[in-house]
Amino acid sequence: MSDLKGLLGEAVGAAFAAEGLSADYGRVTVSDRPDLADFQSNGALAAAKAAGRNPREIAAGVVERLKDDPRLAALEIAGPGFINMRLTGAALTERAAEIAADRRSGAPTVAEQRRVLIDYAGPNVAKPMHVGHLRSSIIGESLKRLFRFLGDEVLGDAHFGDWGFQMGLLIVAASDENPGWARVAEADEGEIEGLGLEVLDRLYPMAAARAKEDKDYRDRARRATMELQSGKAGYLRLWRHFVEVSRTALKREFKALDVEFDLWKGESDADPLIAQMVEDLKTKGLLELDQGAQIVRVAREGETKKKKLDDGTVVVVPTPDPLLVISSEGSAMYGTTDLATILDRRQSFDPHLVLYVVDQRQADHFEQVFRASYLVGYAEQGQLEHLGFGTMNGPDGKPFKTREGGVLKLHDLIEMAREKARQRLHEAGLGAELSPEDFEATAHKVAVAAIKFADLQNFRGTSYIFDLDRFTSFEGKTGPYLLYQSVRIKSLLRKAEAEGHAAGPVVVEEPAERELALTLDAFDAALSEAYAKRAPNFLAEHAYRLAQSFSKFYAACPVLIAPTPELRASRLNLAQTTLRQMDTVLALLGIATPERM
Repeated sequence: MSDLKGLLGEAVGAAFAAEGLSADYGRVTVSDRPDLADFQSNGALAAAKAAGRNPREIAAGVVERLKDDPRLAALEIAGPGFINMRLTGAALTERAAEIAADRRSGAPTVAEQRRVLIDYAGPNVAKPMHVGHLRSSIIGESLKRLFRFLGDEVLGDAHFGDWGFQMGLLIVAASDENPGWARVAEADEGEIEGLGLEVLDRLYPMAAARAKEDKDYRDRARRATMELQSGKAGYLRLWRHFVEVSRTALKREFKALDVEFDLWKGESDADPLIAQMVEDLKTKGLLELDQGAQIVRVAREGETKKKKLDDGTVVVVPTPDPLLVISSEGSAMYGTTDLATILDRRQSFDPHLVLYVVDQRQADHFEQVFRASYLVGYAEQGQLEHLGFGTMNGPDGKPFKTREGGVLKLHDLIEMAREKARQRLHEAGLGAELSPEDFEATAHKVAVAAIKFADLQNFRGTSYIFDLDRFTSFEGKTGPYLLYQSVRIKSLLRKAEAEGHAAGPVVVEEPAERELALTLDAFDAALSEAYAKRAPNFLAEHAYRLAQSFSKFYAACPVLIAPTPELRASRLNLAQTTLRQMDTVLALLGIATPERM
């Protein structure tokens, strides 16, 4: 099964080839003037430039070769050589019937299955998730679902931040805070009581701020980090407590967002491999001693940048900066565990592709780590991709914060969205017939749809303004609007069943039916774009277009009171097919739909 755009592209490409030109000029796109055509090809202009010929002459030759194609009702040359194509009702009927009969709603599968690992969310020990974790979590979850849906073998890894300098800071801060915790740390004696996430959330920023100003305190934390990584029993016991307390809270937030991981590995899981990794780097001659630390120079010969020193002097230095592997205190660094994690993943899963869904501001770090991994032979060029993303901003255009100016916790954002969803449902007169439990479940789905669609409708690399009032509306380009359309179709189909009406063969004739059939056909292209560009916004756009097309169809083409039983059966089939595809797309975005509102 192939979509109409692809099939037409093959035919137009063959026509160009028959004219003695490259078949690549036969690329077909959806028409930007749907009132004039369904599809168009602009290849004649590029072909004319390359061949030194008149573009309309080339277009005329292509049209002549396509004129007997039974799928085309009309062919027209417009402007300097654009080829407009309009499909027959029979071609659209046949394609709509194919999609209706396909349990995957017209979705293809990949030609060659790959093992793909997606690293996303990146939660940290002792830090409740905040809105800064939101984009990574929902973009990564959507990509995991997309790649798996298309046939790849996929693992999602939360990659828990649990082994770096922050652990040393927490051990020192907890020891200073409470004599009992200090006894556990130093002598591995006593119980750990009262050291919950709220306390950790208070201790960590305090310790981090003090370490910036107090060298002795910073050195204590560095030594604690090194001793933890060396296996000191009391430190390990405290550390395990930090991890367990943090993970329990994190799983609650992920569950609320319907985000799931196959792996809950952390930086600490790579620690046993660091000795082997260091030896590999030494064997390859990549590890260098630099001011007491051990580094890997990842810049290629001739790659430089200008750097301003503290005294104002400007010097030329290699770029990217070297990767710091072992600090002068002997502890593993952020890049150390990331490089060892690549080795761990190769040994345990051997992925063809690893996608890192991490803030764009980490681009330089990943450039260092990826280059080091290629140099040591842990991955090949192209196997590692950093999918950076922009920030979720407030109305002031700056990263979203509370009214008091603090970082907004993710739990609080979800609660805000739930409350707004309840309000929106009441305002719209929806959910009145639901039980209190079902109403709360529906409000939660509306809230999550609002949050996720607000994010995923944007290309991941861009920043966007988060407006809870606008995003929870049941009108416009919002998640709740899409849920409402899905629920409306479900209601229609329940009513049809109650009246004894069933779906039948599809016939596409009316303009609104044509538009709906063309939109259903575009699912294939949306999937392909989202997959190739690692960008769920193509799916979000398709979901919105599908909802709009169905809304026009519903208004223009009566279903239950259609003029004939055959027409009613056809339109019920189109409604069923739309619902299946809509719910499929929304599920790929990580959005669950309710049965009723």
